[in-house]
Formats: sequence, structure tokens, C-alpha cells
Amino acid sequence: MPTEYFERRERALLGDRFDALYAAPQDTAARGVTVSALRAAPEQFAAQADFPVEPSPFCKAGFVVQDPAFKPGRHPYHHAGVFYSQEPSASSAAPLLGVRPGMRVLDTCAAPGGKSSQLAAALGGQGLLVSNEFVAARAEVLRSNLERMGVPNAVVLNEDTGRIAAALPEFFDRVLVDAPCSGEGMFRKEAVAVTQHCEALVKQCAALGAQILDNAAACLAPGGEMIFSTCTFAPEEDEGQVAAFLQRHPEFTLADVFGNVDYSFGSPGEANRTGGLPLDVSKVRRIWPCQGGEGHFIARLVKAGTPRTLPASGTYTAEEELWLAAAAEQSKKQKGSKGGKSAKAPDARSARRENSRALREAVQGRSARSRDAGAGEATPAQSLAAWQEFARQYFPALADRPAVVHGGSVLLPVPFPQAGLHVLRAGVFVGSVKKGRFVPEHHLFTAFGALCTNREALTLADPRVTEYLSGCRRWLVLRDRGRLPHGRRQGVGRTGQKSLPQGPAAAVNRPEKPVFQHKQAKNTPGALERDS
Repeated sequence: MPTEYFERRERALLGDRFDALYAAPQDTAARGVTVSALRAAPEQFAAQADFPVEPSPFCKAGFVVQDPAFKPGRHPYHHAGVFYSQEPSASSAAPLLGVRPGMRVLDTCAAPGGKSSQLAAALGGQGLLVSNEFVAARAEVLRSNLERMGVPNAVVLNEDTGRIAAALPEFFDRVLVDAPCSGEGMFRKEAVAVTQHCEALVKQCAALGAQILDNAAACLAPGGEMIFSTCTFAPEEDEGQVAAFLQRHPEFTLADVFGNVDYSFGSPGEANRTGGLPLDVSKVRRIWPCQGGEGHFIARLVKAGTPRTLPASGTYTAEEELWLAAAAEQSKKQKGSKGGKSAKAPDARSARRENSRALREAVQGRSARSRDAGAGEATPAQSLAAWQEFARQYFPALADRPAVVHGGSVLLPVPFPQAGLHVLRAGVFVGSVKKGRFVPEHHLFTAFGALCTNREALTLADPRVTEYLSGCRRWLVLRDRGRLPHGRRQGVGRTGQKSLPQGPAAAVNRPEKPVFQHKQAKNTPGALERDS
């Protein structure tokens, strides 16, 4: 049940429309999936899915799943990064940003990753996606989800938006602010949203949203666009927030929220929710419960100026070339293991910590607090040579790409300045040298599986798919024999001898653009499945 404060406020604002607008078509929140263009076209997915789906009105790549027994986290397509499971209206905001390949895009409040995965699909592997999350634990979930979705060009940050604005002023062509909010749209889905709700929370969230919006504005380049969205109905966090922002930032104008797409949904904003400030509410959008949504509000803001000219496909700007060169130079300063002795094999947790530190140093520079970089079994030159030998055999298209090496860890970096930010991942960690041979990382296959030379086609009904998801098989790149592939079962190295860590997953993609697998995080299925 809504809180007393919420219902009193909304009845005062809506009058006799209250009951109709808040009459949801079903008792529980809708369930859905959003298909990634990195894996399959929406129509291809709909034709091949082995569970019933209906097109979503909120996003062309979205589908509503009515089957209450459907468990998306257990489906091979989930592990393959074919879809991201989220409430249907949650997929509405990202497409409105008008992202194109080659752009620099910032998702300020990105965890758990549903909207970032949509932005990555729009980039198509070109340009840069910076996905930020302030809460450290949620940032790790974000990183894991983007790896599962096969995103090759993402930088994952664990930062305050103020530090990003200071480090990267006017850097991004597009910015998404899916602001932390009082969550009034989550009342049906999360009981805690009801119990914690109060007027003080609304005011606190409005203040935080204003701060994040101001920081996002500083990050946006001239001529750039920003989408602001929430999942709440509170005037202070929605129309009132946007109206106040425009008063503080005369360099911004409010644009038609549907200016970048050829469809529409929901209802216009409400004039009595602007706090008395001017705002053309016909240009913003609300999704009411009666329309099948969970309280989303969306506005599109454009910054004055001339947009940046995007680089040609497959090329870097001179500035980006310098960033890559700086990352490569930083890796040359690292040392291999001393005396040729093999280091003790680290456990999974320490290995993840070491890899994260190595990648962070490669991108943002070596910290004075860093330990001696001698934990690897090979020198940087040996690690790079091992990766190149492996790549020439299985990923020839990647063999000549810039690589950053730290001990035995190899990263294919994305162009990103050394800005002193807390980087969790910047590019694709492709593998490391262990016991004298190169061992590939699963993100290599999720991101670049279509480029692998060794694949075996499987159908979704093939029992080997279940075996693979259970960790019984290894070194696989899977692709479906049907129109929406299942991947090819790939033998890399000595096939079948060693399981990919934490239970690898299947891969699905269209035949002309084969898709792949993912390593599922242990004991965290729920955290990886839903996005609000």
C-alpha cells in the first residue's frame, strides 16, 4: 500500500484522475527482457526464443514475458549476453539518447547495468562507454554484467560524479543520468521501497539528483545531449528537478524527449509539478502504472554549441592515439617475476584483485601505494608474445591491436585518458600466462567471439549446452545452427581439460555475427538479472 504522505500528495495533484492513473493492469510488476544488438536483432530473437514474448511499447529491442515460471537467469541466452532481464519500462530511457557508433557516452549511475548494456549495443563496439557506479559492491555487479553482455569498449568506474566532472570536463557526446530517487515506482516490486518512503527521503533524493545533474552537465561537450530519468512520481525529483536545472543552466534547452526515435509511449508531464517554474511539460514524459510502467519520468536536455565530429569507423583520433600510447608506456614500466621463479598460484579472490589493480594502473597510472609488480610468471614482453601467438592462431584480427601488459595479465585497452579516477575495468582483459602458456579470459570470448577461428555449431536443444553451463566443458565458443545461433563449441588449447572458472555460459548470435558465452558470477543470480 502507498504511504500516507504519497497518497495525500498524489490525490491533491491528480484529483479524480488518481485512481485511473494508478490502476495497474496487473498486481505484480511486469517482467521483460531487452535484446542486445551486439548479439541479435529483435525480430530474430522473437523468432528463435523458446519462451513466449510480446513486443514492449517502451523500446524496440524490449519484450514482455508473461510466463510467471520463466527464470531468465537460468536461460542460455542470458549467459550468452543475448538479453538483459529487466522490467519493460526500465528500457525506455536509453534509446532516447540517440547514441551512435564512435561517440563518447557516460552513464553516471549505471549499476546494475541494464541501461549501460543498451548504450553499448547502440555504440556497436565503436567509441567509448564509461559506466560509473558510486557504491563499490554495485560497481562490481556492473562490471560483471557488462562482461557477460560482451561489451568490448567500456570503462567501468567506481567514482563520485563530481570527480568525473573535474577530471573529464566537456568530454562526452552523450550522458545518461538515471538518478537515484525515492523509488515510488518500485512500490509494487520492492516492499522496502514502501517502508522507507517519506517526505524527507524525497527531499534528500531531489538534492542528490540536482548535484548529479550539475556534474553531468559539466561532463557534457558542447552540442551534446543528456537524458535525465527517474523511477519516481515525486514532483521535486521530476518536472520540478528539470525546471530548476534549466534555471541554473541557461546553456541547456529542453528538447522533445522523442526527438531521436520514431515511436512514443506514456503521457506528457504535469504542469502543476514544476514548483512554479516555467517548463514545457509536453516535451517530457511520464509512464503511469495504468500504462504498464513503474513510474518512469524522462527528459532530454541539449547543451548549446557545435557537436564534435566523430572519427571514421575503425579509427582513433590523434588524442585517443596518445592515450593508448600512454597506457602502453605505463605497462613497459612494470616488472616480471624475479629470478625466473614461478609465483605461487593465487586464489580466485586475490587473482581478481591483482587483475583489477593491474588494469587500473595501466589506465590511470601507477599508484605510489602499489606493490612491486612481480606477481606474474612472465615479463611483460613474454606475456605480450604469448598473447600474440595465441591471437594469431585463434583471433588473428586482434593480434595487432594495442595491448597493455602487467606481469602475466594482458588487456586490450580502450582509449581513455589517465585521469586519476578509480577504474575497475577499461577494455577487455584477454588472459594471462600460467605455467608457461597463455590462458584466455572469458571476457575475450564474450566480447570478440565472432572473430574466433575455431567454432562448433550447436542448437539450443543440444544437451552439451547444459553440460557447458554446468562447467563440464571448457574453451568453448558456441554458435547456433538456427537463425538465432547458439554459437560454436570452440576448442582452444587442449579442449575439455580444464573448466572455465565459475561455470562458463553459452553463447548465442546470428550466423553472420556469431555470439558467445559468459562466466556467471557465483551465488549472485538475482543481482545479475534485474534492473530498475
